[in-house]
Amino acid sequence: MYWTEFLTVALIHLLAVASPGPDFAIVVRESVAHGRRAGTWTAFGVGTGIFVHVAYSLLGIGLIVSQSIMLFNALKWLAAAYLLYIGIKALRAKPADPVAAEAALVAGERSSRGAFVTGFVTNGLNPKATLFFLSLFTVVINPHTPLAVQAGYGVYLAFATAVWFCLVAMLFSQRRVRAGFARMGHWFDRVMGAVLVSLGVKLAFTELK
Repeated sequence: MYWTEFLTVALIHLLAVASPGPDFAIVVRESVAHGRRAGTWTAFGVGTGIFVHVAYSLLGIGLIVSQSIMLFNALKWLAAAYLLYIGIKALRAKPADPVAAEAALVAGERSSRGAFVTGFVTNGLNPKATLFFLSLFTVVINPHTPLAVQAGYGVYLAFATAVWFCLVAMLFSQRRVRAGFARMGHWFDRVMGAVLVSLGVKLAFTELK
């Protein structure tokens, strides 16, 4: 009965998640810098962060945020500050010792918990995701659709997001890929840092429409 609505939700989500953004940048950086396990846990964190957006969308809090410039700006600046923080840290990366770089390919220093939290916070604090889910649950999904069905959509969105970024992590954590990036060393970190900083700046100037 709700298959048409579900397919519409799935298509819109696919287009949104495939667009490069903070989630993509952070998963790639964690995968290249720390390996497949860290990249995968970051992907799980991003996927779990989806539940935050789904929860407040179902509770109607997203509508309040969308109508309150003060709340939206608070969320926006918090997210921008976080992206700027991790971006600036990456920009300050220094050339690594070749021996240490090779060792890092074998055993990353990133903890699973740290990678998960990074992915979760990056997605959970993204106000653009707030507006995306608000529009999804108010415009695309019929308000009369049972709450249980809407929650099911949310579970799918979280699962599909995690799977997508796990695939991204698998690609960028391959030894050949990591070795190639390792040769560029700190320049890769600086490029990713510049991307994160630009995303943070762009986010800081996002206006509520």
